[in-house]
Amino acid sequence: MREIRYGIIGAGMMGQEHIRNIGLIDGARVSAVCDPDTDMRSRAQALAGSGCRAFDHHSDLLSEDLCDALVIAAPNHLHHRILMDVLPADLPVLAEKPLCTTLADCDEVLAAAARRSRPVWVAMEYRYMPPVERLLAAVQGGETGGVRMVSIREHRFPFLSKVGSWNRFNAMTGGTLVEKCCHFFDLMRLITGAEASRVYASGAADVNFRDELHDGRRPDILDNAFVVIDFTNGVRGMLELCMFAEGSEWQETIAVIGEAAKAEARVPGPARFSPDQAERSSEFVLSPRSTKIEQREVIHVDDAILSAGDHHGSTFFQHRKFISMVRDGGQPEVTLEDGMKSVRIGLAAEQSARTGEAVVLEGAFDLKTAV
Repeated sequence: MREIRYGIIGAGMMGQEHIRNIGLIDGARVSAVCDPDTDMRSRAQALAGSGCRAFDHHSDLLSEDLCDALVIAAPNHLHHRILMDVLPADLPVLAEKPLCTTLADCDEVLAAAARRSRPVWVAMEYRYMPPVERLLAAVQGGETGGVRMVSIREHRFPFLSKVGSWNRFNAMTGGTLVEKCCHFFDLMRLITGAEASRVYASGAADVNFRDELHDGRRPDILDNAFVVIDFTNGVRGMLELCMFAEGSEWQETIAVIGEAAKAEARVPGPARFSPDQAERSSEFVLSPRSTKIEQREVIHVDDAILSAGDHHGSTFFQHRKFISMVRDGGQPEVTLEDGMKSVRIGLAAEQSARTGEAVVLEGAFDLKTAV
């Protein structure tokens, strides 16, 4: 089995999660890490182990023949610039979400990628949470009797502290409904098999970071919101986000309701944020209309995989599929177009939350306020 050497560009919290998960996969290792922050760079290099080279700029990493694939896990506002630099190298790329923070930047990346032969996979790892995979299988297998409504609730902890506090500001994140919620908009597109046609959101910054000051600026990201989405096939989706509800039993609850049944995936939050609790299993619940009796499945994930990250094992399962693509060929399961479309919905939701008006999605990139 050919060894796959990874280069990690962006060695902060998410970059280090990638390193831990790659370390669990046979025939894969991290051969290079890159980050301008000395502390993050040294932590990542030590985590990757012997033989890993460290760089403070991605151009220096690219100049060496050290990698068979790249992971981009830098702060959101840097994705566009880094992608435009690395795409000519024609290495397989796993690019963290969101793809970019603006639609213009997404458009430029898609155009540049069209001129290369190797794939770019957008890291929408929530698709690969085992309870979510079970939910998708139930929907695709007809257990719900089609899809009429999709409801996603995330009640979780506030954004964590990161280098330079970049995740406190819309200009660097794209806004909470892009940075955090592109995952959920991607899942809605996948579940419904359709595109968003109209988006309405109500949100605010009510609790988190109100007393913080960073270089004279106060954080401006939302910490709670409701988002309602109409899809082109008539299905409706709703997202409920609260980022000051870390005491919740389930961090994510994803429900799909069809004519025959409701299917629900329930995912706990990471155990490291609740030291008094062990890592908990997730659940899949099917509630048929005919019997009105819930069918409950407890879904276990190996402790070593759970402890390697904060996304209920999904980063590991995503890498396992990504590395198979790198070795054997094929196309990414999450394309650049998927990444762009999830950003598009998030930006529409951000605009709606600011203006109080619904946003109609027209054309490839246009956002138009509904009359």
